[in-house]
Amino acid sequence: MYLTVASHRVRVILIFFAIACLAVSTIDAQQKVKEFTLEDLFTGNKFSGKGIRGFRWIEGGKAYSYLETDTSTKKSDIWTYDVASGRKSKLVSARQLVVNATDEPFAIQNYVWSPNEKMILFTGTLAARSLKSGGNLFLYDIDRKSFRQLTDNRDEQVNVKFSPDGLMIGYVRNSNIFVRNIESGQEIQLTTDGAEHVFNGKFDWVYEEEFSIIDGWQWSPDSKRIAYWQLDENRVPEFPIVDLAPLHNTVTRQRYPKAGDPNSIVRIGVVDLASKKTVWADIGAPPDSMQNTYVPRIQWTTNSNLLAVERLNRHQNQLDLTLVDASTGAATIVLTERDEAWLDVERDDLQFLKSSKEFIWSSERDGYRHIYLFNMRGELVQQLTQGNWDIDRIYGVDEKGGRIYFSAAVISPMDREVYSVKLDGTGFRRLTKENGTNSANFSPDFSVFLHSFSDVNTPTRTTLRENNGTLIQSIEDGEIAALKDFKLSPKTFFTFKTTDGVTLNGWMIKPIDADPAKRYPVLMTVYGGPGSQTVQNSWGGTGFLWHQMMAQKGYMVVSVDNRGTGMRGRDFQRVTYKNLGKWETNDQIEAARYLASLPYVDGTRIGIMGGSYGGYMTLMCMLQGADVFKAGIASSSVTSWKFYDTIYTERYMPTPEENPDGYKESAPLTHAAKLQG
Repeated sequence: MYLTVASHRVRVILIFFAIACLAVSTIDAQQKVKEFTLEDLFTGNKFSGKGIRGFRWIEGGKAYSYLETDTSTKKSDIWTYDVASGRKSKLVSARQLVVNATDEPFAIQNYVWSPNEKMILFTGTLAARSLKSGGNLFLYDIDRKSFRQLTDNRDEQVNVKFSPDGLMIGYVRNSNIFVRNIESGQEIQLTTDGAEHVFNGKFDWVYEEEFSIIDGWQWSPDSKRIAYWQLDENRVPEFPIVDLAPLHNTVTRQRYPKAGDPNSIVRIGVVDLASKKTVWADIGAPPDSMQNTYVPRIQWTTNSNLLAVERLNRHQNQLDLTLVDASTGAATIVLTERDEAWLDVERDDLQFLKSSKEFIWSSERDGYRHIYLFNMRGELVQQLTQGNWDIDRIYGVDEKGGRIYFSAAVISPMDREVYSVKLDGTGFRRLTKENGTNSANFSPDFSVFLHSFSDVNTPTRTTLRENNGTLIQSIEDGEIAALKDFKLSPKTFFTFKTTDGVTLNGWMIKPIDADPAKRYPVLMTVYGGPGSQTVQNSWGGTGFLWHQMMAQKGYMVVSVDNRGTGMRGRDFQRVTYKNLGKWETNDQIEAARYLASLPYVDGTRIGIMGGSYGGYMTLMCMLQGADVFKAGIASSSVTSWKFYDTIYTERYMPTPEENPDGYKESAPLTHAAKLQG
């Protein structure tokens, strides 16, 4: 990207694929370091960490399996690692995964262990066969060292999993649910009403996109029933998608509910495997009105006759946790959450305890997201965490040890640490000591965890630790050898206050070998949507290195988290309710003005770019901050919230009929005449 002056006014030209002569270049030709190129960054994996592919705990946590590529076959083998000894061994070679002698070895992309860890399930196709499908099923027997194909079908098969007793495998095909007996090979179809626009066990577009759910069915703990979503999208309006690439354009049609449109009608069914009969859960409304009710989560309790169903109203400001009798469908509300704005259901934190009639729940009811313990009547037993900080993710509950493990942003909204606390709320303990972004993958018995750590200038490294945080062994050091050939400009954090007194967090990358006596152009990168963060103390991967490329060419790169972003409590986020774009745009404009006040910034040359919500923010900033921003690149942008989908938009804006002024003011189309840059 570079900036030029022409016709007595400043114009900004942001160019991705060619950087021409730049007057502000700070790199002396005699001191020039190796420069990043687009080919470096976006072709090959020279800057990717090794990581651990296909990580799975086995033997209750005494070992784990993972994928490693065989350099001779160029295919993945399954290896195991013994935690106590540190010994690695090859368990399954790709060479063993052939059904017929003429087949190429199976290309492992994903695999699932059976509950007794005697078999491994694969989905995919064999390279030597002409049959193309969305994923046939293959099974490897560990003891017999045998590999066989379970299904041979041209239709897509998705959401595949073992039954808890390990005797069956279930999956969805043609919007219906099937189970297959592993021993006999018999396939049983459990639902028959699936159709082009009626889905059993999987989701329509908007549920999958906005509730972050893909798998639409669950086995009961005793393997005798299956609970599933059914979505009927027949009344959802169609959206034409035009392919402009061919000489004669083609059109495909996607059911897409825009704000205020009818949604799919949702039902929750429980089908009995023996009788193949479905009982429909009573989720509190006549079927035809279920387009105005969402069911973002279901989960079996420890009782195979009791299903938990989370019911959310269309305004998404009331969430009912109901317990449904699987035999009759009768439902009882045990817990209700309400909010004046909206409720965040993205986190799937509900966990039922086996040793007691209690469950874990997360809530922002005290202003921050914390962990609570309730009994099965919905009565509060104990608030387990508290403070002016948010939990991030619950990893699980060690009922034997009496502790719950989770990550949170206690030290800073930009960091994540791993913690544990006792189930009576005492014994709060930090398990990771590094300041940055920490995450954990705990073994089933919670004795050890795989620890991942990075910060803004440190690629992700992986270690194995005891459940108190004590280091057992380094697994991956995170070193990226190719980076040694490049000089990096450090990413540093800063804060500033808006004119109304709100402190905002940001990061900046200055040009390589920046001269303090010079002023530099700034490229601001933005997302800014509700609950998001771009300002985190974590390794940024290819995006970070692209920013380094811009720094090499004389640009300062900056990002700021505006009001509405995450991990700073409920009020900081909910200020955007009914007014998307107002405070977010205000804060980005104020950030640009703050940057312009710095002695090393050329305030006449500040650009901004982003995609999706960041594209929307770029448009709003270019239009309402025309005196500040001289250029912008907006991709995948919302130009009016009335064009966006129901679940996301109405969560923050209600419907266009309920909030006409909010929709008008928040639309870039409303402000289009203000464009200058």
